[in-house]
Amino acid sequence: MRPVPGLKELARVDPSKQIDDVLALPDHLQDALWRVETAGLDKYPALSEQQDHRALLVCGMGGSAVGGDLAAAALGDRLTRPMATVRGYQLPSWATPEFVVLCSSYSGGTEETLACYDAASALGATRVTATTGGKLAELARQDGVPVIGLPSGLQPRAAVAYMTVCALEVAAAAGAAERVRTEIDAAVAHVKELAGEWGPPAGEESLAWQIAEQTQDACVCIYGAGPTTAAAYRWKCQINENSKLPAFSAELPEADHNEIVGWEGAPVAGKFVAVFLADSDQHPRTRRRIELTRELIEPQAAATLIVESRGDNPVARLMSLVFLGDLVSIYIAALRGVDPQPVTVIDRLKEALAKDGP
Repeated sequence: MRPVPGLKELARVDPSKQIDDVLALPDHLQDALWRVETAGLDKYPALSEQQDHRALLVCGMGGSAVGGDLAAAALGDRLTRPMATVRGYQLPSWATPEFVVLCSSYSGGTEETLACYDAASALGATRVTATTGGKLAELARQDGVPVIGLPSGLQPRAAVAYMTVCALEVAAAAGAAERVRTEIDAAVAHVKELAGEWGPPAGEESLAWQIAEQTQDACVCIYGAGPTTAAAYRWKCQINENSKLPAFSAELPEADHNEIVGWEGAPVAGKFVAVFLADSDQHPRTRRRIELTRELIEPQAAATLIVESRGDNPVARLMSLVFLGDLVSIYIAALRGVDPQPVTVIDRLKEALAKDGP
């Protein structure tokens, strides 16, 4: 086992201090509540007074979109109206003027999100924005659309707490779910406690470090089920961007009807690790599937792990998994000696698209 890197060692690999942004997750949750309150959503009649909203759409890409997934997972069956995340240039064909559309773009310049903002305008839907500025904020202020201002200086993927809270609060303002501010407050204290167990000072006792040790040189397949499906996708994205490794996510029980068979060829294809994210709100049969799936693929996998969420409410449990996955991705980067901050290939892609024009 390699020595566990302390903060000084991490600083050499992580000069932009992405680890600090991960450890600041509870502070981001708390600050996000204040920023939503400052936006004064209750002052916009189209949002607060209309009682026949049919659905909430969260439009975004990458780290700006995952907040919608996580918010929907945290709310679960407490949602009284549909809530969906839109990743792309167009709203669904079934969207109507009664919908609420939250356009989330950390930079304010995401072309797909800007296209959805325009589409929502043409549709006549009620719009809300969450951004640091850019063209999205400029258009929203011109149109009298609420702007939830986000702090600048973060990587978009590090703004996950802000995007999740924005989606939760807009869902409540739109009448799609009850407010869960007390759960968010509890999650703040809970994640602070977990930072002591899983953060760099915990050393070899850190669960995050132990998982990183087992996954640092493998393709990681993260399985979620029900309330943990969105967290599994978050893990996949963080390992992709921070650790610079291929990783994939899938959902149980669906994966038991197809993907489980593919594990027969795993030893030939490469080194694969399976991580199952478990939660107390999962269906009892799903929990049994996690155990059986792990047992059946274990002979072909380099390692298999079951990770339990922790917390006294759905938001806290979900944030515990998000926090753990974020830490794991930074620790893998440290073990591999790669800087977690740059996403060079994404920048190259955006530059190439910009040359082509809209």
